[in-house]
Amino acid sequence: MKPIAHTAGREHRAGMLAFFALFPGFFFYHTALGLGKIPAVLGGYFAPVSLLLLPMLCFVYASKVRRDTNYLGKSDIAFFLYLAYFALIVGVNAVAGANIVIVTNHVLSIIFIVNVFFAFRLCDLDERRFRQMALGSLLAMSAIVFAYAVDGSFYLAPLGTAKNPESLASYQGFSRSYLFTFAAAIAYTRSGPLRIFLYCLAAPTLFVNTARSEFVAMLFMIPIIELYHTRHKSFMTAIFIVLGLLLYSSLDQLLSMLPSNRVLELLDLSQSTSANKRHHLSEYALNSIAQFPIFGDYASYSPGLYAHNVLSAWVDTGMAGFLFVLGILIVPAIPMFFKGYFSRQRDSAFILGFSLCCITVLLLITSHYFTDMLIGATMAAYSSYRYGMTHALNRPSDIGPSAPRHPDLRQAMPDPGAARI
Repeated sequence: MKPIAHTAGREHRAGMLAFFALFPGFFFYHTALGLGKIPAVLGGYFAPVSLLLLPMLCFVYASKVRRDTNYLGKSDIAFFLYLAYFALIVGVNAVAGANIVIVTNHVLSIIFIVNVFFAFRLCDLDERRFRQMALGSLLAMSAIVFAYAVDGSFYLAPLGTAKNPESLASYQGFSRSYLFTFAAAIAYTRSGPLRIFLYCLAAPTLFVNTARSEFVAMLFMIPIIELYHTRHKSFMTAIFIVLGLLLYSSLDQLLSMLPSNRVLELLDLSQSTSANKRHHLSEYALNSIAQFPIFGDYASYSPGLYAHNVLSAWVDTGMAGFLFVLGILIVPAIPMFFKGYFSRQRDSAFILGFSLCCITVLLLITSHYFTDMLIGATMAAYSSYRYGMTHALNRPSDIGPSAPRHPDLRQAMPDPGAARI
């Protein structure tokens, strides 16, 4: 095996290890924990596993950059600059005596985002083994959700079988693992029928898992991906419109068939206590921004009581941080849409980066904190797409230069008889 191929294989294995440890691994660990099969040997799992993975991922990524300086693209640099700015804000406020719980959460969030970036950046999502493992993980996670759902909702805490219930993940943790695995798998699924099967599998799984944000994000990906793959975008758009109208007209009948859970609160957020609470937290964030519009007011809230949208970035990192995090996400999305979305050539790396960018912006606007790990996945997917495009353009031919062209056959074969010797 060539040294370059061996090194590339090592990078892909490191990325694959990180991906499956952080996402399906998290899901299966907390399933075993919730069912009382194991004690909380790794606590809440994500933090200790991330700390264990970080040195290896940093080393592998740095080794790749040393061998290929083009691997460190502009989007990588922008991502690391944003995290450096965020870390500086956290460090300065920690020295100034900010709430240590919030400081610790932000430090861990930086580590989580970096690890997710490395996992998506180093992993070869198009590798057959990865796709098989991702599909198998989705099937297993869906089976667990359906098998242990109670009254239409999946949450293991009420079963009362966990040996350490205080360490058991919430429904958001389970849904996050499923959404990340689904996004990586669906983008590289070229078969239309298989994609439809995965949509039909993921939608009820996330519905029963009761995490509204991840459920909406998954649904939002469907038209983005299918409109990209079809050659007849106007016709497909019409199909989605007709389906939407049919669903709306038969909404009452559908609701009578569905089990009652918190996802249905999306139909009337005024009756949702969670939505009302988030509204008040957003108003509090706006008041903080009005008082401190330039630098924000870091950790001016009790732990956990932050705005569940991108306004949280303005509160904690100031106007510059708010613009920075939106910039690294929106700036890539605009040229991707105009230059790649309508291209005749279909590229799985493109649709992964673009669809992740779309759902990340959506969730940051509506419900997620500014330290969402989707930011790391989005930036890694976009960087991999850009690197692949550049690499494809500059890569030398695998079969060498073309044979010289001759105006006359006799010049190409000056001694025809010698060929028969």
